[in-house]
Amino acid sequence: MRKRKFGLLPKILIAIVLGIGIGSISPEWLVAGSATFSGLFGNFLGFAIPLIIIGFIAPGIGELGKGAGRLLGATTGLAYLSTIIAGILAFLAASLLYPYILDSGGLVNSFANPEEALLEPFFKVEMPPVFGVMTALLLAFTLGLGSAVINGQALQKVLVDIREVVEKLINALIIPLLPYHIMCVFANLAYGGQVTVILSVFAKVFVMVIALHVIYLIMQFLAAGQIGRKNPFILLKNMLPAYFTAIGTQSSAAAIPVTLRQTKQNGINGKVADFVIPLCSTIHLSGSTITLVSCSMAVMLLTGMTPSMGTMLPFILMLGITMVAAPGVPGGAVMAALGLLESMLGFDTTLTSLMIALYIAQDSFGTACNVTGDGAIAVIMDRVSRSRSEAA
Repeated sequence: MRKRKFGLLPKILIAIVLGIGIGSISPEWLVAGSATFSGLFGNFLGFAIPLIIIGFIAPGIGELGKGAGRLLGATTGLAYLSTIIAGILAFLAASLLYPYILDSGGLVNSFANPEEALLEPFFKVEMPPVFGVMTALLLAFTLGLGSAVINGQALQKVLVDIREVVEKLINALIIPLLPYHIMCVFANLAYGGQVTVILSVFAKVFVMVIALHVIYLIMQFLAAGQIGRKNPFILLKNMLPAYFTAIGTQSSAAAIPVTLRQTKQNGINGKVADFVIPLCSTIHLSGSTITLVSCSMAVMLLTGMTPSMGTMLPFILMLGITMVAAPGVPGGAVMAALGLLESMLGFDTTLTSLMIALYIAQDSFGTACNVTGDGAIAVIMDRVSRSRSEAA
């Protein structure tokens, strides 16, 4: 009999439950032991973040530059614009709703200075990264753009090889150990008496994020229907198989065949669909951006930080670039965004762990929003392509 593959989301949920149970009934030495593991894993994650940034961003930018043309530029620009609008929508919704649904004053009182309530690990092993996050970002942009400009095939091959190494690192080490890390973090939080507050945040943020996904998809297809002169609700209805496929696979790349089929069913030119859908599967991450912005603002409120437009807008603008070519594995977008969370929002190991748990809990829905929105972009680009052909 074939063994049924156990997905990452069930593992994360089980890890949270086990962590709460361990932290609630275990002696101090056992929780301190779990804190030692999570500390070591968190330090290793900090070491890996610059490598993840270079491994994802540099080859992604280099590949976008190959054979660059008007359609490539227009599709990339539209996908980036859609991602930024999604992030701003999430910021506005969170700014409006969080003061009421999260009771930020009570959260701050319950979760103030979380590191003071956590048990210290038995020992620490420092794992300093090779270079800082901003250095990694600048180096990734320089190498990626340079590879595209000079058409450096040898350099691009090296960058692609680095990406494969980083993906192996994530798939073989980080993702398998992630549930244990989250279990240990929640054990420590439960021991410190803060887990009730966090779970209440989980539930409320989850509901808001899913609602924002639905609202933004409707907005995307209303715009696409207006530009493409098609019925937006029929367009959206035809994309539903792709939506549910993405929920099941948690991967934009794995959903490409279904997304392509449904996009062509919407009357999109085959050549346009064949180009736009695979490209957007790596650069159009509106659903993931909604989730990351919403979750990061919730975590900031937990610790008494005040998210402002001045803080969040640069973060949103960088997210649209940093998540380019995020791996087609569960949690890939949040892994690519960890560097920004640390450098731009000031998250520490505990807060990034909460972010990972919050994000992965709804990762499949964010991926489904990304994939379905690709169909809206394809409608717009099909209209743009037709208009240019008619003008020529």
